[in-house]
Amino acid sequence: MPRRPMMAGNWKMNKTVAEAQEYTAGLLPRAADAEEVDVAVFAPFTCLHEVARMSEGSAVIAGAQNFYYEDSGAFTGEVSAPMLLDLGARAVIVGHSERRELFGETDEMVARKARRAVQAGLLPVVCVGETKEERDSSPDGMWEKVSGQVGRVIEDLEDAGGEDLIFAYEPIWAIGTGETATPDDAQDAIGKIRDLLRESRGEGFAEGVRILYGGSVKPGNAAEIMAQRDVDGALVGGASLEVESFVELIEAAQNSVSRQD
Repeated sequence: MPRRPMMAGNWKMNKTVAEAQEYTAGLLPRAADAEEVDVAVFAPFTCLHEVARMSEGSAVIAGAQNFYYEDSGAFTGEVSAPMLLDLGARAVIVGHSERRELFGETDEMVARKARRAVQAGLLPVVCVGETKEERDSSPDGMWEKVSGQVGRVIEDLEDAGGEDLIFAYEPIWAIGTGETATPDDAQDAIGKIRDLLRESRGEGFAEGVRILYGGSVKPGNAAEIMAQRDVDGALVGGASLEVESFVELIEAAQNSVSRQD
């Protein structure tokens, strides 16, 4: 069975509750037309309950941008998996480059979060990617970084199936910079990730895992990126903040399915 693409919007630290309500009301009827694409909105904690409430029973998946792997305790400022489920979240971003680079999340922490998300029934979107310095350090600089990140997560998910998680390859040098990896770059990295999953966990697992591309994705380049064999969608930042541009990206994903048919 072909993998179902996902177009995921990461609002990052943007939108008030009122702005989230207005956005979601505008998105829901438009997203309903994308019958062959999963649409996800990863909202700040303050907006998450409203996005989940409004999206209940619709085509839109409400997700969180982060969480902690313990369920309760003296972890001031953190949010747990049971709390996210109570808000109506169905997915969560794990190990975004900003969490790794700005807040010091390690590969071990990311792996623990991914495992806890799967155990809780949340779909983790696990982000991996390299800096420009790491990419330029050697011919295999990108893969040295990314393979270690992917491998560490897979070690902690021995009982998970391919449909239980999503990876998002996001070259850090292309996030919010306007500089985008070429479609061939995206396919090269994502194809290698799928090969590693195949070697580690077998063909069925590797073919079941969806792998998104993230990094300055916008309506003008989405179709070409989505046309790549192993790219199953995109994790989008800035271009997801306006309903109209996000809908254009959803339509690009829908069109990629139609071309395959």
